[in-house]
Amino acid sequence: MLLDFIRLALKALTERRARAILTIIGISIGPLVLVMMSSVVRSYSDYIVERVTSLGQNAIAIFPRENHRLSEEDLNFIKSLEGVMRAEPFYSTQGLLKRGSEEIRVSIFAVEYNLIFEAIGSLEILEGDIPSDALSAIVGKKIAFKDGRERYFILDDVITIAIPRIEGDRIVGKRNMNVKIGAILEEYGGALIVDPDSTVFLSFEAGKKFLGMRDWSGIFALTSDPSYVKGVVSAIRGKYEDRLQVIAFSAIAEAISSVTGAINFINFSTSLSAFAVAVAGIAATMITSVMERTREIGVMKAIGYTNSQILLLILLESIVMSIIGGSIGITLGVIGAHMLSSRGLTIGGLGLTFVLSPKITFELLAQTISLTISIGLIGGILPAYRASKIPPVVALRYE
Repeated sequence: MLLDFIRLALKALTERRARAILTIIGISIGPLVLVMMSSVVRSYSDYIVERVTSLGQNAIAIFPRENHRLSEEDLNFIKSLEGVMRAEPFYSTQGLLKRGSEEIRVSIFAVEYNLIFEAIGSLEILEGDIPSDALSAIVGKKIAFKDGRERYFILDDVITIAIPRIEGDRIVGKRNMNVKIGAILEEYGGALIVDPDSTVFLSFEAGKKFLGMRDWSGIFALTSDPSYVKGVVSAIRGKYEDRLQVIAFSAIAEAISSVTGAINFINFSTSLSAFAVAVAGIAATMITSVMERTREIGVMKAIGYTNSQILLLILLESIVMSIIGGSIGITLGVIGAHMLSSRGLTIGGLGLTFVLSPKITFELLAQTISLTISIGLIGGILPAYRASKIPPVVALRYE
């Protein structure tokens, strides 16, 4: 009997094709927006959180502000804090690397090598070994390879990097630094604070010798357990107030998760507005349909159809429209999500661009189709109830 009712519902919709098509279009908007936006936002937010947390839940970076210079006293204070397992100063700057006929901008990071590999657990060497001499460096894959494929440098090649000379707030010239490639890293993918793929890593002593920087760029600290991070950050901020900028990577991940959670909520709320409009559209369509089919309903009751069967028949019509509209919306949403994500996400100031596939999960699709069927039930329940209560005699007399 259920299959017969579904066939009757489809027949009724084809008889009023134009109205049904317009209603289905209205229904499809909600699933389209929900699938397209949610899948793209989840994809990029999950990737960014993963990249940040890959730097280490126990990692803290401390940078001096303009009115403060880091010293041994500051380093010893940070090392003395409870939970701090290790703290080391570092130098960092930007430079221009001549590669073939082009110049590319690279980051230069001078710190003890083993600290970098401790902090970024997923960082791996593709070729070579950790250098033991100050004249060698570790370079990211984007430096040695163009677009990850075309090789420019091999191990033991000497690269020349132009480093700006800064006095006060002005660039007064540049100096060239020549280093030998001792190792090439596996592709990492960027990590917001540090982009290993476009970085030249030097030992701390080499950085001190070659970079010509009198002051440390910052201090990198690792705690023995992530639970100590908040306490260490609070202690540093309590002592130095606004003289130091303290960045805890776990806190960044939490902040990003909160922001993307809020974006997902806004997107879901916007989608619900579209679903609410669809409910009104279904209700209007079904009420009109019931009025036009009053005599038909009377005939059906006269030949033995019960109130519950009439109720089910009308509800099935609205549910069928919802399923068709939901399927169309989900399909267009998947296509739209791939088109939207193909544009990539660029984080200004950091020069990082991510191009990721949308995160279309079974959970998202199940949630979307459930909401779509729900609007069919909600929009069709009142017209179906009214249809089931029409007396057969009144229905047969209706013109």
